[in-house]
Amino acid sequence: MIQVFVAPPISGRLADRIQPGLVASVGGMALSAVALFGFSFLSPTMPIAAIVALLVLLGVGVGIFSSPPNTTAIMGSVTKRDYGCASAMTAMMRSLGMMLSMGAVLVVFAVVMGSTIVTPAVFPDFLLSLHLIFLALAVLSAFGVVLSLRRNKC
Repeated sequence: MIQVFVAPPISGRLADRIQPGLVASVGGMALSAVALFGFSFLSPTMPIAAIVALLVLLGVGVGIFSSPPNTTAIMGSVTKRDYGCASAMTAMMRSLGMMLSMGAVLVVFAVVMGSTIVTPAVFPDFLLSLHLIFLALAVLSAFGVVLSLRRNKC
């Protein structure tokens, strides 16, 4: 729900006023990386309010990154003749990212937990899997921020 309220009105205006690539990377990816890093510390005793706050932060980050700034930055870097190809590549990369991330999650679950059913007995292994997944995604997001900032300075 947060993405719905953030993406079009807020990130669209920011992308119109500030360089869209900076809005997407600094605003969106960086907030997402912080939230994912926070999720890497999940524990059974973590307060619900902290989890909700991290979910809101992640929603804001993804909302800022997603449609307007990211698409504006991509479409602004190609000629009108290549709009169709750029749009198709953007959609393909989003789908590929979703598929690869789900595959990575399954691989981590399989390596850490094996083929067991998730029961209270394997919760520690399940939490370890979540910590590894969230930490890896946070590092990848931070790496993306650094790369995009270097790109925007050139």
